[in-house]
Amino acid sequence: MRTVLLGPNGQLGTDIRAVNAARAKPFDILCIDRVRLDLSEIEPAIDVLRGIDFGCLINCSSYHKTDDVERNAQLAFAINTHLPQALARLCAEKGARLVHISTDYVFGGQAKRKPLAEDDGKAPLNVYGASKGMGEDLVLRTQADALILRVASLFGVAGASGKGGNFVETMIRFGREKGHLRVVADQTMSPTSTADIATAMFALLDRQAPHGVWHVVNSGSATWHDFATEIVKRAKIAVKVEAISSAEFPTPATRPPYSVLDNAKLTAAIGPMRPWQEALDSYLAAKGY
Repeated sequence: MRTVLLGPNGQLGTDIRAVNAARAKPFDILCIDRVRLDLSEIEPAIDVLRGIDFGCLINCSSYHKTDDVERNAQLAFAINTHLPQALARLCAEKGARLVHISTDYVFGGQAKRKPLAEDDGKAPLNVYGASKGMGEDLVLRTQADALILRVASLFGVAGASGKGGNFVETMIRFGREKGHLRVVADQTMSPTSTADIATAMFALLDRQAPHGVWHVVNSGSATWHDFATEIVKRAKIAVKVEAISSAEFPTPATRPPYSVLDNAKLTAAIGPMRPWQEALDSYLAAKGY
């Protein structure tokens, strides 16, 4: 299938390309990066995409530097809200399938402290989460055949675009340099491998999964302190990991205290996602740790 991939060089985009290349019947993927197309200029970008023949569009692009987003809400809502809506309309026009990547940060303000299902009410705590949540709503209001994949706490071999790596790499680097890590222990989430997201995404497409929201995360949950502890343990780095509160590590954007995603719907469709600890081991092996 001819497929346009937006955001091909980030963590997820890189693993989508890698997983596709290993498939028995790979998709014909056309990569369009920010150098080729400025997605913040929505109408000109849509005009360019309208001239391309495709049957699927995968939107991995987003403005995801969470703290920067707090100071640049207009750009965030352009890229994270209005662009996905325009992409969905274009896909509906072409009769193409849309895969749009969203985030666990659409949650955070809810009282529920059990894994969150796709139909739980959104409650974002920051501009990034609000812009992504509204983007979901606008996509779903179009006539597009859209899969909205909510993902979380990503780690992939390419590192996050614009962030200089990911949490795993940061913990390993700081652990080696400092010998002492102070990590927030009151925010609980779903650590997730981008390679596993890519594999699950293709499985959904192969099975012609129904349109709507899907939680695509590795199984299990962890606080950032739990995650850091397992990273340094499995990477065999001798370092003390001290648990701290989010109040001791203030950031411009409020992070969700609880945003664990329930992947039962995904499991029923394609089979179980492996635990994040197993995914972490695979990542560390791929990176040579």
